[in-house]
Amino acid sequence: YITDYDLHRLSMLLRSQGDLKRPGKEQLLDLAADLKRAVVVSAQKVVPNVITMNSRFRLKDLDTSEEGEYTLVFPGRANKGQGKISILAPIGAALIGAREHETISVMTPSGIKQLRVEAILYQPEGAEA
Repeated sequence: YITDYDLHRLSMLLRSQGDLKRPGKEQLLDLAADLKRAVVVSAQKVVPNVITMNSRFRLKDLDTSEEGEYTLVFPGRANKGQGKISILAPIGAALIGAREHETISVMTPSGIKQLRVEAILYQPEGAEA
């Protein structure tokens, strides 16, 4: 699931990246494919247990059992030390639209990671309701 507002902003972000077919753009192509498959809903109708842009959530690495709190952000706001994951990072692209208690598999530079969304701690759309 993705809100119409997030879809619009992410589509603009992808367009600003130029030619998505050149080398090194795999994560952008993955995000573009995810957006094409997404169920688009209005911000007022998005379910509260799904990750949208600027959502804060608890994530568990199923391989190491490590847990942390993170926020899904646009690239200019990413900050590993503050737990802010860019939507353009492989994990970020995989998390948009993920639901609470959902397990995702994502290819990272260090290999495939199995991650579970333990809880949605804050979702902007839900906070506005």
